[in-house]
Amino acid sequence: MPRLPLLEDLERTIEAGGARFEARRVCEVECRGDRMPVYVVLVGNPDPQAPAVGFFGGVHGLERIGAEVVLAYLQNLAGRLRWDDTVEALLASVRMVFMPLVNPGGTWLGTRANPSGVDLMRNAPVESKERVPWLIGGQRFSPRMPWFRGALDQPMEAESRALCEVVSRELLSRRCCVAVDCHSGFGMADRIWFPYAHTRAPIPHLPEMHALRDLLQETLCNYRYIFEPQSLQYLTHGDLWDHLYLQSLEEPSRVFLPLTLEMGSWSWVKKNPRQFFTLLGNFNPLIEHRQQRVLRRHVPLLEFFARAAASHRRWLPTGAEREQHRARAMDHWYPGFPWDLQASPEVRP
Repeated sequence: MPRLPLLEDLERTIEAGGARFEARRVCEVECRGDRMPVYVVLVGNPDPQAPAVGFFGGVHGLERIGAEVVLAYLQNLAGRLRWDDTVEALLASVRMVFMPLVNPGGTWLGTRANPSGVDLMRNAPVESKERVPWLIGGQRFSPRMPWFRGALDQPMEAESRALCEVVSRELLSRRCCVAVDCHSGFGMADRIWFPYAHTRAPIPHLPEMHALRDLLQETLCNYRYIFEPQSLQYLTHGDLWDHLYLQSLEEPSRVFLPLTLEMGSWSWVKKNPRQFFTLLGNFNPLIEHRQQRVLRRHVPLLEFFARAAASHRRWLPTGAEREQHRARAMDHWYPGFPWDLQASPEVRP
């Protein structure tokens, strides 16, 4: 098997977690004749009545910092389990799901796509009926070009299927769940995106997203995150989180809030312009102290989402409050939106 330091770090972290970390290989992918495992790590309360939170990284192999942020939080938990009573209390009230390295083959090769040339975030069976940007919105011409969705008549890639199976089994089996997928490479600012990516229409759980955004601003008040629907930036075909969110709507009482952390990698390039001349440098901090600063910044964000999921009954809006959040969200994110929101599937949180 190819030597991949991130994978070795993950396996050491699993060992450090001992019996408290339930780890398994959800698939293996071939990379230049070798087999590489994709792991899921489960921690916390297994009761199906408990809420769940999932953390995902390394979907794009080139964006190693996403995998490193998720792995850093898992390492944080492994260390605190030995002494921190508050971690014990948190894990008693929530199920945590970690897939730090969804695309180990792409990470080893240093490519956005997996070893088959497929962009996993364009690989789901979701088609936009609205205009998407050329190429970046997903293309089926060739795996030699970026943002390749895969052939039309082929199933999803093994890594995509593994992620979807983990989400379906471990998150969507619960009434309330949150997912955070860590990426880099979009602009100067750190952004938190929520669905949809395939349409500009608002999602049915818009009030819940707005309440979570308010909670984030109140809690991490000294952090600067732009919290917005992805559709405000661009639309795509084949988004995995759109696919999974649409599946979640089959159960009207379920609340599933999938989020994507897009770390603004251009700020790292601005501080160290030489990074522009390396492919990895366009998506990752290459200087050690800047990488440590990024990890220090975003690990508290993942902890926030874990605690928000665990305490969802105290902040999820209901009744008149929910309608107030819907109105504020529409004014904030969708001013002048022309379509009837009631056309969206009804939800009963």
